[in-house]
Amino acid sequence: NSKLYNTIMDSYLECEKTCPEVKFRIMECADASGGKILFHKTHRTGLSVDFLVPKKNDERQIRIYDGLGLAHYLLDFDSEGCLSIDQEVSIDFETVGKHIIALDNAAKKNGLAISKVILKIDLKDDFYKTKSGKEVKKRGIYFAKSLPASTDNMHDDHYHIDFKILKK
Repeated sequence: NSKLYNTIMDSYLECEKTCPEVKFRIMECADASGGKILFHKTHRTGLSVDFLVPKKNDERQIRIYDGLGLAHYLLDFDSEGCLSIDQEVSIDFETVGKHIIALDNAAKKNGLAISKVILKIDLKDDFYKTKSGKEVKKRGIYFAKSLPASTDNMHDDHYHIDFKILKK
């Protein structure tokens, strides 16, 4: 969907100001012509996208695990957002929040709204403790409250966002 494309691009322009040192990575989106995508029923409409969580070691972004392709599903983060195979690496929840805020701002500009965010349920408390997480909550952006275990476990290394088209 061109509105979603413009929203993503505009959000990255905002992130160049709010978190300029971070590089973001899209995982799955829709095919250009729409239709079925393996394991991603909601992506068929062109209004859903998965973003890889930014990871950090202390305050420095870690990208070594970003190019794993489908193997990213094998990464496992504990309930505090630390990577199981390297406890020094953790999810950068503050940057996730800054990105969601930028997406929310850009969506409104492009005639969209965030309808739902999926992030592993156990990670939401740590997300909401950050300054940007508190702002996301204040904006009323809906996060899934419960998920089937298989779906929940797959959303520790990325966050899924569904958008909706605003009526004029």
